[in-house]
Amino acid sequence: MIRTTAFRTAIVAFAIGLSGLAKAQDAPTHPVHETNSVSIPAKDIKFFKAGVKAAAGELEAGPAYGNLQTGHHGTFIHMPAGFISAVHTHTEDYYAVVVKGVGANDPVGAKPKPLAVGSYWFQRGEEDHVTRCLSKTDCLFFIVQPGKFDYVAAK
Repeated sequence: MIRTTAFRTAIVAFAIGLSGLAKAQDAPTHPVHETNSVSIPAKDIKFFKAGVKAAAGELEAGPAYGNLQTGHHGTFIHMPAGFISAVHTHTEDYYAVVVKGVGANDPVGAKPKPLAVGSYWFQRGEEDHVTRCLSKTDCLFFIVQPGKFDYVAAK
């Protein structure tokens, strides 16, 4: 019985080891790089009207890399002071950092949680939410998204 148990334990350990080896063999042998290194001074970021409007004005987008209209991207979003979005979703998840002003990004009906410069939020795709610029000065956010940016107003 002890030999059988030891044999079974050895077989399980061997199988687990092979599983780990298969995963290690599937891993890249070198780092994957997206593109060449780049540095863009703030004054050289070209903003354009994003088509998302509220009483306070319209969002503007300034690409850092990629293309928000077609796929993976990192983009600066300029939001006018006092801007409050309609309830909306995005198809893709996105990650955001507050660069200027005080923003908020909350589920529908939640009390806005002020996010000062340096704050971060993650927004799951296909989840209703409201985004705001709470400060008296304009807000600037930097977002990273694995796919294209869309703005789908809630029904």
